Amino acid sequence: MSFYDKIAVDNHTTNTMLDKIQTQSKRLFYRLHRDYLTVNNVVIACALLIAFSWTWSSIEVMQQNYELQQSVDAKRRQVELEKLRVDNLQLEGKFYTTLEYQELAVRERLGKGMPGEHALIVPSTVTSKDTTDDVATAVVDESNLKQWAKFLFGGK
Repeated sequence: MSFYDKIAVDNHTTNTMLDKIQTQSKRLFYRLHRDYLTVNNVVIACALLIAFSWTWSSIEVMQQNYELQQSVDAKRRQVELEKLRVDNLQLEGKFYTTLEYQELAVRERLGKGMPGEHALIVPSTVTSKDTTDDVATAVVDESNLKQWAKFLFGGK
């Protein structure tokens, strides 16, 4: 066999393989077109696509409404807080005009009392910081196991 005969055989083999591939692809295209690309299947696919897009947009709208509702609720709470502050300031202003406040202010500034009242001087009950620090460090020096044992078994 000559060189040109080998090329012709190879060319023929290649052509037959290409013909088989073309035939198989045509068969596959025909089956897909006949079995899957029917009018019913296309309508169902379009309906699913529309339903999916409608669902997606509904979820987006619900998310946006939720965020807006959170914002509105925060603004309402802020308005309510400001109303309470205004009411508090009005009541405080009214309190400053009462006789009770005026009496308390005079007592505080001048150190005076009503007739028959006696002032009591009470000794300070505040302990020094040094003793509280010693107690705190004593508790910290114990191990975790000992602290749990004291807690569980009521040790002192």
